[in-house]
Amino acid sequence: MMRLSRERINQLSKIIMDDFDKRDELDYLQEPNDVRLHVVKVITDELKVDDDIDAQVRKTVESYSRNIKEGSSEWEVLYEKHYKLEMAKKGFY
Repeated sequence: MMRLSRERINQLSKIIMDDFDKRDELDYLQEPNDVRLHVVKVITDELKVDDDIDAQVRKTVESYSRNIKEGSSEWEVLYEKHYKLEMAKKGFY
């Protein structure tokens, strides 16, 4: 799981906007700063979904009857399996 600071999210939104500005095929229907703020919201919302899925997957793996140590290869395999299942439930796979 990777967390991004507000500064990093803002930096990414500026990089995306710089890329948009280089494209002739894009015209803004709103003010560029409004578009950038929307990009920030989309990134933040996606990270929130990922955090929610991560929490659910950890809870699922912890619910196994035997104690599986986090970081072990078995834990990693189970985490990946359940992560993909949760992502599919949310429509990402």
